[in-house]
Amino acid sequence: MKMNFECISVERRGAVAWLFHNRPEARNAESRQLLDELDAALGEAVANDTVRVIVIAGKGEHFSAGHDLKEAQSSRSAFTVEQRYAYEETRYFDYALRIWDCPKPTIASVQGACMAGGFMVANMCDMMVASEDAFFSDPVCQSLASAAVEVLVHPWVMGLRAAHEFLLTGRRMSAQEAHRLGMVNHVVPRDQLDERTTELAEKVAGAYPFAAKLVKRSLKRAADIQGFRASLQSHFDTHQLSHVSDEYRRMREAGLAAGIARGKGASGT
Repeated sequence: MKMNFECISVERRGAVAWLFHNRPEARNAESRQLLDELDAALGEAVANDTVRVIVIAGKGEHFSAGHDLKEAQSSRSAFTVEQRYAYEETRYFDYALRIWDCPKPTIASVQGACMAGGFMVANMCDMMVASEDAFFSDPVCQSLASAAVEVLVHPWVMGLRAAHEFLLTGRRMSAQEAHRLGMVNHVVPRDQLDERTTELAEKVAGAYPFAAKLVKRSLKRAADIQGFRASLQSHFDTHQLSHVSDEYRRMREAGLAAGIARGKGASGT
């Protein structure tokens, strides 16, 4: 049954399904509801035989500022280790891998901030188009005493040395640098992002769907043969360990706002 969504917006443009983060007033922070809806909309697009390509985008000024930390503080701060593990395994790790494993081609269309959890979602897509003002950041090692976000896709999309610097400094990466490193396919003027993403999506939609599905399977298997999935699964457990460290406890005691401010200083936001 088709769902009605509140935190995402779904648009059909010919053979392309556009799934938008739709919380622009919150910089498209990814709340529990938004992630549940995005996963459900992805499932609907996969099940619809008339959809050839899926675009994940964001309404407003930003793609996504990442996990909704205010919601996490208010509703999950007292979680046990087991509760946190189960929540993050489902909504962060499993949902992200469903984008990666999607049998249809996926494109991230990114403007403004693409941070932490938003970075994770965008980089699960097969291709990425970014506006000239887009930037990428994952400052949680500097800000929240956490070992990156739950899905450590970083070395796979930007290379090992760049991932070290990116994660340990918490700095911003411009769209232009991300393109140079191979993380972004195309960088375009902000006012052309929708148009250029549409052009790419329509070209990809012209491929025979079963052939496209098989090519995707082979490309993802190539990554798995190199250890992609095992690497991500290993890091997820490591990420959970960082939540029970003394430094994480001290960060929480000092206040989440102070940690976020520290991360903003590191990233230049």
